[in-house]
Amino acid sequence: MLAVLGFSMIIVFMYLIMSGRLYALTALIVIPIIFALLGGFGTSIGPMMLDGVKSIAPTGIMLIFAILYFSIMTDAGLFEPLIKKILHVVKGDPLKVVIGTALLALCVSLDGDGATTYIIVVSAMLPLYKRLGINPLILTAMCMLAGGVMNILPWGGPTARAITSLNLDTSQVFTPLIPVMGFGALWVLFVAWHFGKREKKRLGIINFEQQERIEESIERENKSTARPKLIWVNLALTIGLMVCLVMNVLPLSVLFMIAFCVALIINYPSLNDQRDRINEHAGNALSVASMVFAAGIFTGILTGTKMVDAMAGSLVSIVPESLGPNFSIITAFTSLPFTFFMNNDSYYFGILPILAKAAAAYDIGSAEMARASLLGQPVHLLSPLVPSTYLLTGMAGVDFGDHQRFTLKWAIGTSVVMIIFSILLGVMHLHL
Repeated sequence: MLAVLGFSMIIVFMYLIMSGRLYALTALIVIPIIFALLGGFGTSIGPMMLDGVKSIAPTGIMLIFAILYFSIMTDAGLFEPLIKKILHVVKGDPLKVVIGTALLALCVSLDGDGATTYIIVVSAMLPLYKRLGINPLILTAMCMLAGGVMNILPWGGPTARAITSLNLDTSQVFTPLIPVMGFGALWVLFVAWHFGKREKKRLGIINFEQQERIEESIERENKSTARPKLIWVNLALTIGLMVCLVMNVLPLSVLFMIAFCVALIINYPSLNDQRDRINEHAGNALSVASMVFAAGIFTGILTGTKMVDAMAGSLVSIVPESLGPNFSIITAFTSLPFTFFMNNDSYYFGILPILAKAAAAYDIGSAEMARASLLGQPVHLLSPLVPSTYLLTGMAGVDFGDHQRFTLKWAIGTSVVMIIFSILLGVMHLHL
């Protein structure tokens, strides 16, 4: 009963937001409440929702101040030299812009933190997309696809969870996946080439005169808020922030709160200017934060009602005995919906040990199961339960449902490519 309720809730939720019939924010709150009531959990809904909000609170706070910080940096003109440099390199060619976006996202994603990747890539590339008229959904898709491949890095989160839950060593799980990630990255670049060719056909190449006008318009747009004399100060502050993030000097939310305050005081010492900058970007920050806290309610109810456990159990139970020797491959494919419908903690600490135990009956090792479980990460990042996705769509100014519809088939393609090469390279074993 719980499994049916859980699957029904997910299907209704996804249909409503992807069809545009309900805004993601309201769907994240209203739909789980309705299904929890149908399941007879009326008296315990409140504590479940509160637990979900509490678990997501630090991330929500971090995203608010991250948006405000990088908005201040954009206003101050920190990214203008980079944008102009990219303009000169790509020479108005949309194909080069999109491939450059993919390469930048793959490189920045090496830090393993999706939020940081989205902030840097979108801040640097969005003005260029707007000036050239490139579809911003391509920007969010390339960030997401690159992040989905690089999220498998040991310090990215999922791999560490898989290793911990099954008591394995990093070399057993991650090292065999390195060439698989390489093929995943090549797929991302192929998708970038495909998008770029399409946009180049639609828009053409910007000529020299148009490019000069674009650069002049960038300068005029930020003239009142730009602080060119402080560019090196802002760059040093931003690099320092990134170093502190990687080194975990302080919690992410605290680091961004401090960095935002310092940036605001340095660049806009006048109280009126500070108020104007905050008012200018508060709407975007609030939009993202509200989505994140709403996702906390969705997660709290899905976990608290045990729907997620029942869904996992039902899927495991329907695997035919004859397919048992290919349990790792089945796990790889089922990791796409599993990690989409639940957060990584629930999957890797709750579901993966059960799957590994079932696979042991067919002499499939825990390391192979851990590797298989990671191949659904490109799809996982599209989940409405991933807070950083709201940051990405909020900064790029695109609708969450539009982003899902645009990116989903390419994200599935990334996972399928990595699964195929995992089989070909012997990372997982196929028994015919």
